[in-house]
Amino acid sequence: MNDSTETHFARGLAIDEGGLAAYLEGRVPGLVPPLSVRRFAGGQSNPTYRIDSRERSFVLRRQPPGPLIASAHAVDREFRVLSALGRDNAVPVPGVHLYCDDQEVIGTPFYIMDLVIGRNIWDARLPEVPLEQRRCCYHSMIAVLAGLHSADYRALGLGDYGRPGNYFQRQIQRWTRQYHESADTGRVPAMETLIAWLPDNIPSGDEVSIVHGDYRCDNLIFHPREPRVVAVLDWELSTLGHPLADLGYHLLPYRMPTLGVTGMLGTDFVAHGLPTEAEYVAWYCELTGRKKIEQLDFYVAFSLFRLAAIFHGIRGRVIRGTSVSPRAREYAGVVDEVAELALTQVS
Repeated sequence: MNDSTETHFARGLAIDEGGLAAYLEGRVPGLVPPLSVRRFAGGQSNPTYRIDSRERSFVLRRQPPGPLIASAHAVDREFRVLSALGRDNAVPVPGVHLYCDDQEVIGTPFYIMDLVIGRNIWDARLPEVPLEQRRCCYHSMIAVLAGLHSADYRALGLGDYGRPGNYFQRQIQRWTRQYHESADTGRVPAMETLIAWLPDNIPSGDEVSIVHGDYRCDNLIFHPREPRVVAVLDWELSTLGHPLADLGYHLLPYRMPTLGVTGMLGTDFVAHGLPTEAEYVAWYCELTGRKKIEQLDFYVAFSLFRLAAIFHGIRGRVIRGTSVSPRAREYAGVVDEVAELALTQVS
């Protein structure tokens, strides 16, 4: 896991190390007080901390303090899906140890998971990775995503992890509602157009799988030396849904400049040792037994719409003073551009 941490805390994010140690001692194997707590620089939605103890290091992930939008920041769901996937080794995830909903401990619900050591890379062009390893890293990324989509969610005990079917209709309604709930951030003309267009253009056919919901390279941990994914992080948006929504979101760097998240528009993929979008989609099709993907542009447009809605919500937290990430203002400032980019995919 990326060790970019900080010891000073924004309002409401400090943790009483002694109180936390007293609660966790005896509940988490290998966690031996005293504890040292440092917050990771990431964790925009759910603040995330490195916990160093006398014997082992762990990660604590919590809900943020303050008023929350209904169904957002569901760390209990993250804990559940990580537990299920970890038991079956269906997808590489950190081991989880404990979920606590007692707000007397640190002020909000949280869970404890293993610290996974490796490379956490923000730039989708993988500049920190040797040129000859980058295609292999991309193949590992798409293989893990294909494996997630092929996992038997019922056998994993996740048959009720979401509402199977009509995923796009429900998601469009959900993000439209969340966009409207953040009325204090102002209206976005392109979002209004997308809200009208998307429901009438959902591709026919339906599929159900576990979807991660935020599958991008900076939510992955790569092996310290080898070109493979060793852990998938940040499962807050996971549910039962349509696998091509996950794929569309994962493809966003190919279609966009850097707008809050890394974009690769205009990149010379051969020179950077990366697969083109067409190659990457072909790998996914091969791994999942598909011949091709119809209406790929819809899935990308939907993903950009959802991203704009998420950034719109972050803009609301910035205005209300409850944001927890130093990058929040950057995300808040590109809502209109992301929504307009969504329209260009289908116009």
